[in-house]
Amino acid sequence: MKLGTESRNKVIALAVLGVLAVGLVGRMLFSSGASAPAPVASVPAASPSPVLSAKPAARAKASGKRAGLASHAIDPTLRYDWLKASEETKYEGNGRNIFLAQAEIPQPLGPGHTDPTKHVDIGPPPPPPPPPINLKFYGYASRPGEPKKVFLSQGEDLFIASEGEIVNRRYKVVHIAPMAVEIEDVLNNNRQSIPLTQG
Repeated sequence: MKLGTESRNKVIALAVLGVLAVGLVGRMLFSSGASAPAPVASVPAASPSPVLSAKPAARAKASGKRAGLASHAIDPTLRYDWLKASEETKYEGNGRNIFLAQAEIPQPLGPGHTDPTKHVDIGPPPPPPPPPINLKFYGYASRPGEPKKVFLSQGEDLFIASEGEIVNRRYKVVHIAPMAVEIEDVLNNNRQSIPLTQG
């Protein structure tokens, strides 16, 4: 194997660095445990920063009371009088759960009875109200000698009827007034007055 002069210099430098690395690793592993002093760098003098001591915040006396609080210096915004007042507060509740949003529920006096003075007989529910009449009244027409006719619409359907006639096989025109018309739903027996619609 031929090594040129340039490669020889590199091999020698690598060998020297390897020997130094092995020596430093061996020294670290087999040292007696005494640490070498750290190198001191020149640092400009700075103002000393406040260092908090590891002293306990308060010392207990033999009577069990705390002597003084050294933590006042830690956070001056704390209101220790308020903290002490909150520690001395005792909750005296009435048994109600304050975390449930509910009204006062009376306790039952017996099975199914909450108030002995009231006895409510619940019968069948009332029938539902009849559906509203969804006709719109747009106006009326009257000619001499003829009865008044009314113009009604439901959706896109347009109806023309006079008093007593039935519209859309369900609604009977009962009475025509200048500003409203009275309609009866013959299927549900429901009467409703429909006002004149502008537009």
